[in-house]
Amino acid sequence: MARTKRGVTSHARHKKVLEMAKGYVGRSSTNFRIAIEKVEKGLQYAYRDRRAKKRDFRGLWIQRINAGVREHGLTYSQFINGVKKAGIEVDRKVLSDLAIHEPAAFAALVKQAQEALAK
Repeated sequence: MARTKRGVTSHARHKKVLEMAKGYVGRSSTNFRIAIEKVEKGLQYAYRDRRAKKRDFRGLWIQRINAGVREHGLTYSQFINGVKKAGIEVDRKVLSDLAIHEPAAFAALVKQAQEALAK
């Protein structure tokens, strides 16, 4: 039986890891042993932060909505309660965008929410 030589596969594996480590500081981008540790850690962070990003953005949208709503004399929780009572089905991402880019439209939504709360 012929002897198996692994030079090609190990070279390809090393190349793949070092390709992923491009841009890392120091030997982290050139030395395979160090690069593999850094790449694995980077992939762990990427996996974790794909989930954390969703939470972070929701928090950002809530802060923006709260800031926009307080200009009209309401709090965030009162506004969301009013929006639900008014039957307006707009998510926080869109509400945040309206608060920043379309203040007139956002003011109309706040007015509707206030009317729903008054009932």
